[in-house]
Amino acid sequence: MDILSRRCASALMASLLLFGCGGGGGGGGGAGIPLVGSPTGQAGSGGQNNGGQVAGNTSGSGTQGTQGGNGGSSGGSSAPVPATVAMANKLGKPSRVLFGLGATNIDDMRSQDIHPDIVERYLVGVGSGAWPAWNSPDGAYVTFSAQAADAYGAVPMFTLYQMTANGEGNLSGISDATFMNKYWGQVRLMYQRIAEWGKPALVNVEPDFWGFAASQAPGRDLTKMAAAVSGQPECSTLPDTVAGLGQCFVQMGRKVAPKALIGFPPAFWNGTPVEIAAMMRAVGADQADFIVAQTSDRDAGCREAASRPAECQNGSAPFYWDATNQTSPNFHDNQKQYSDYRTALGNGLPILWWQTPMGVPSDTPGGTDQHYRDNHVDYMLTNTQEYGDMHTIGMVFSAGGSHQTSISTDGGQFARLSGQYLARGGAALK
Repeated sequence: MDILSRRCASALMASLLLFGCGGGGGGGGGAGIPLVGSPTGQAGSGGQNNGGQVAGNTSGSGTQGTQGGNGGSSGGSSAPVPATVAMANKLGKPSRVLFGLGATNIDDMRSQDIHPDIVERYLVGVGSGAWPAWNSPDGAYVTFSAQAADAYGAVPMFTLYQMTANGEGNLSGISDATFMNKYWGQVRLMYQRIAEWGKPALVNVEPDFWGFAASQAPGRDLTKMAAAVSGQPECSTLPDTVAGLGQCFVQMGRKVAPKALIGFPPAFWNGTPVEIAAMMRAVGADQADFIVAQTSDRDAGCREAASRPAECQNGSAPFYWDATNQTSPNFHDNQKQYSDYRTALGNGLPILWWQTPMGVPSDTPGGTDQHYRDNHVDYMLTNTQEYGDMHTIGMVFSAGGSHQTSISTDGGQFARLSGQYLARGGAALK
């Protein structure tokens, strides 16, 4: 399946929307990231724009999420609250499968009357030009993004994608104390800004990194791969390994930003769902708040086209999923993969689908730039109860590259289908 292929290089980020490259945005530099109030959202190379302007002085007006939980009511006689419902309560959202958008300007959502439950933004780079410097004071990008999402009725989601600062798959920095002190300082800053904002936010921790780490660890054992961790005051008792690194994300988040909900994205190129679950338990993924699941990071048609952009050169045919679920690849197979992983991981965490492509169904393979065929939006927003039944809390859709289909180029598909989904009352959480 093409989701298992390793993602394209961070140089592909230099575009107006600077979409995530596979698992995420560009590597080091954040030059060109728009300042608050920038009307055009100009982007520079190596950074992640994610849809341009952020309303810098917007006051957060969303509803404060109530604390959920897995226990019963105060009387003790009611059925336990499902983890998905508890999470929706924490987010202040309805008890239905939520939907969201990433790499999309809120003005574009507003122009089509699209009202997502979640709005996602990337945080990339380490050191000079990285996300903390995109607005002033340092780290204000998190604050302004959260305020803007909240003002539009959405929960903010941050995809932390800092590990590509030295190049995708280059893990030489993780045992370098100088690099990792900068790295952890930015993680702490993200949590501090979330805490100061004072409302729930979703954090997606380092897509692709866990797969690359497992590929390079001795015997694929993340407890045996060195990483600088214990120098951080929140994580002083944790081992200096990749396993400790993952645990530090959770431990630091709990201490600094208790309202941050944390999720880890497994990378399935290293083994079966059960094997991957064992690796991810070692890094503390079972102690997080949700599981980040993926379908494909590219429109199928982009990889089918006779003349393909560089961001669509990887993967193995066939690329277009069978909506009848009779032949592979198909949606039920992908659902089962994550359902098996969730069971093996333990703790019954909700699933949040992320960076799902936005192309439009067609019987004709291929397409043209930003107008490639794909059927994920169509299938997932019309068969949403299938996902609700497998403990899904939400689905976040976004183009995985600058040449992919978006809400600006999909002919109104997302606006129509998301509107119809809401009109039906949504899919029940299980």
